[in-house]
Amino acid sequence: MEYELKHQDKFTFIEEGEGPTLMLLHGLFGALSNFKDLIEYFKKDYKVVVPMLPLFDLDIFHTTVSGLAKYVQKFIDLKGYKNIHLLGNSLGGHVALVYVLKNSDKIASLTLTGSSGLFENGMGDSYPKRGDRDYIRKKTEVTFYDPAMATEELVEEVFQITTSRLKVIKVLALAKSAIRSNLGEELNQIKLPTLLIWGNQDIITPPFVGEEFHKLIPNSQLHFIDKCGHAPMMEVPNEFNVILANFLKNLTVA
Repeated sequence: MEYELKHQDKFTFIEEGEGPTLMLLHGLFGALSNFKDLIEYFKKDYKVVVPMLPLFDLDIFHTTVSGLAKYVQKFIDLKGYKNIHLLGNSLGGHVALVYVLKNSDKIASLTLTGSSGLFENGMGDSYPKRGDRDYIRKKTEVTFYDPAMATEELVEEVFQITTSRLKVIKVLALAKSAIRSNLGEELNQIKLPTLLIWGNQDIITPPFVGEEFHKLIPNSQLHFIDKCGHAPMMEVPNEFNVILANFLKNLTVA
């Protein structure tokens, strides 16, 4: 499914459907394909918005989690979105958390799946020489419970990033920023209804990370999905979408 990429000022984004705003923040190696099942499912009832995070476009001093959160803030301010249902996967979850901690008035609910912010085993922990496709394939496979999910197309997307020296430097900068930006002492400030969806076989942010988020965020609920890794919305989209839809529906009822 191809979506129209819209451009406004310096921002590039997808906006599909009408209704309450459901905003999706992708991770470090995120692509639109990560969210295609989610977009298709929710665009019937929601305005689904996916800003393209400038992972490789910010100067090196702002290539940080907080730099990306400021970018999201400027995007939301420009578009005038309110009462946003904000969802983030992996690094996108971390960016969502940093944004919410300073701008909770614009957010109606928060959903985290495989989020960094407490602990993660990331791609950025070690980098071999650029151009090692086998390494990239193995690292991509680790994202999933079923390694077959790491298609040649997906491996190629990640591989192309790693062929650029500057992009590799920025991947490392973001990975190190995520490790430095531990939010453990701030999460109790988040009072929003929060949904946590975690893969039981997530190796990058293991299940205990989801449990820790659940313990630290007061108004949170945690759902584990079995036979699922770090990207539940890709690997088990049907189950993921039902959990998210029920959460959002219950908010409306309440």
